[in-house]
Amino acid sequence: MKKLTGLALALIALLFNSKVQAQINYLNQSKADFDKHMQWFREAKYGMFIHFGLYSQLGGDYRGKPIEGYAEWIQAGADIPKEEYAQLIHSWNPSHFNADQIVQLAKDAGMKYLVVTTKHHEGFCLWDSKYTDYDIASTPMKGRDLIQELATACKKKGIRFGTYYSIIDWHHDSQYRNSDGKNGWDKWGQVAMKPDQRAVYIQYMKNQLKELIVKYDTDMLWFDGDWVNWWDMAAGQELYQYLRELKPSLIINNRVAKREQFKRDFGTPEQEHLSAKVDYDWEACYTLNNSWGFKRSDSAWKSPEEVNKKLVEINTQGGNLLLNIGPDGNGEVPAISKEILLKAAAERKGQAK
Repeated sequence: MKKLTGLALALIALLFNSKVQAQINYLNQSKADFDKHMQWFREAKYGMFIHFGLYSQLGGDYRGKPIEGYAEWIQAGADIPKEEYAQLIHSWNPSHFNADQIVQLAKDAGMKYLVVTTKHHEGFCLWDSKYTDYDIASTPMKGRDLIQELATACKKKGIRFGTYYSIIDWHHDSQYRNSDGKNGWDKWGQVAMKPDQRAVYIQYMKNQLKELIVKYDTDMLWFDGDWVNWWDMAAGQELYQYLRELKPSLIINNRVAKREQFKRDFGTPEQEHLSAKVDYDWEACYTLNNSWGFKRSDSAWKSPEEVNKKLVEINTQGGNLLLNIGPDGNGEVPAISKEILLKAAAERKGQAK
């Protein structure tokens, strides 16, 4: 028998290690391994959420009038047909978006990680994805990669980088407005799935999520939209395992499956927080005013004191605070958002002396 070359041995070792890696059940890690996996998240305590997409240029208004509800849900709130809504791609030009300044704001505010909406329910992708043309490369912003800009700035400034991805997609051909719904939530929140397209769409999701992991080395995947009827625990758990195999250190929120049942890697109370300690990791996400996406008519801003009160309460009970900013259609963070975050940080610094 011929002796194996060093290259052949290396290839065999690589294949063996890959097979062993794939056999790890990440849904049932030992406590010691899971504790190690979650260490940076538990130490972070405070993060920045960024809601940014096609909806940002509308600012909560459609055809000259304000639309009730969250600004990023305006397609549902105004019941805009997807073909009409998709025309926004031609005017989306947030040329003032400055990743370095945004990440520096997070750092100055005392935040340790950042999560940006790479694809919200509208289906528009903030990066140039090879799996769709409904992305930044089809806008006047072609040539820029906002996700790479943020990922690079985070790495440079020592901030962990996270990416939000919606399970539902109002633009994808596999899904369609639920005409049986009685209101915006029923029609768009419970967006219908073509029965023969579910597997196709799940593969589309996997392809795009792999891009976020491979191209941008995201530290966290933050899912949403798990409430939709055609998504179930089995699909969510299978997706969780797939993603952890791609990047074992990846931290994933519980909305990858059904949030009411699934708590791995961390729970996600929204616009509220737990008042007692629990036996799982968690993070409370809050808006700075009443909307996640930029909404020009929303002036219900939280005070720096209120921000700090929530941060203390949440951290005391073992949770993290993920606090949102919504850049406007030019890509700029509202001045009042900056002011609140920096004043809150200054107050905490003063109290620590």
